[in-house]
Amino acid sequence: MSKIQMKTPLVEMDGDEMTRIVWKLLKEKLILPYVDLKTEYYDLGLPHREETQDQVTVDAARANLRLGVGVKCATITPNAQRVEEYHLSKMWKSPNATLRAILDGTVFRRPIIAPGIEPYIPTWKRPITIARHAYGDIYKSVELRAPAGSRAELCVTDAEGRETRELIHAFDGDGIVMGMHNLDRSIESFAHSCFKFALDAGENLWFGAKDTISKTYDHRFKDIFAEIYEREYKAAFEERGIEYFYTLIDDIVARIIRSEGGVIWACKNYDGDVMSDMVATAFGSLGMMSSVLVSPSGAYEYEAAHGTVTRHYYKYLRGEPTSTNCIATLWAWTGALKKRGELDGTPELSAFASRLEDAAIRTIGDGIMTGDLAAMSKLENRRAVGTEAFLDAIAERL
Repeated sequence: MSKIQMKTPLVEMDGDEMTRIVWKLLKEKLILPYVDLKTEYYDLGLPHREETQDQVTVDAARANLRLGVGVKCATITPNAQRVEEYHLSKMWKSPNATLRAILDGTVFRRPIIAPGIEPYIPTWKRPITIARHAYGDIYKSVELRAPAGSRAELCVTDAEGRETRELIHAFDGDGIVMGMHNLDRSIESFAHSCFKFALDAGENLWFGAKDTISKTYDHRFKDIFAEIYEREYKAAFEERGIEYFYTLIDDIVARIIRSEGGVIWACKNYDGDVMSDMVATAFGSLGMMSSVLVSPSGAYEYEAAHGTVTRHYYKYLRGEPTSTNCIATLWAWTGALKKRGELDGTPELSAFASRLEDAAIRTIGDGIMTGDLAAMSKLENRRAVGTEAFLDAIAERL
């Protein structure tokens, strides 16, 4: 059988632990037999990030901008325990934070719906898409310890050297302080991405922040969204029969729980991090969530929106069987292949990716699934299988 050809390489970003093992198996069983796969490979595994002093992450992000489409495996963001375990020279930053800072844009995360996997919230009938701003906030913050007797001030020095200062706190005991920022142009890109995505999907767009408390920072998000919507998108939304509105994030959470789904929920960076996990878990599993970063430059980075499945990795190292859900990793690959086919004018590549997704959903519908899905499935004929057996079952249907 002749393989499907690719014109332009994908940026392939390998990862850590169990997801790195699954990454290799998935490629060997489901992609390489059918596609003449072209990738520009970057190893973002923690040992290689240490070896390159994390330059490899910067190089991967720049390659993603250059080639337009990237696919990323889950990676470790080290804490103190990981620094000791991997003998690191420093506590390297999150690779995702570095990628998002360079690519900018918006992360869209959407649950993957499969037969027999029912949401924990019974009113949810359709997927809820989280649109997460991918720049700034605590992911680009500066933090300090504040010893007793110290004063912390926020100082902005303008281009002429004039200072504006605000007292944050005078510490009568030991404490901590954090400074974070954002950019108008990044918020504007976020707004445009959200409005365009909503128009393409034909779904309502809800945006929530906390402008009643954060009267400058969060209010700036609210104002920029309102200005852009009124100026550029209101008529198109009305013609499409969909709506945009802003409200406090507390209200959005209550509305989401009561809704049927089928909406796009725009969130600031940290809010989107937390709420996308909540939505994914409530729909069934973190392993059942697609994720794509859309850059304002027109670049796309597809990833699995979960961790490296450390517990399974240690079992794997001991030679014990594992049953790791690989659906989100698979959707990262199919999303990247579909987009590459769309941008390069190779519809056969996009069609293959769609067939691969169909095969995976049919496998679950036939009752063959990983342990996490079998534990929550309502299918009577369900049976839990190991990671490789699950991939083999998808390959049969493909």
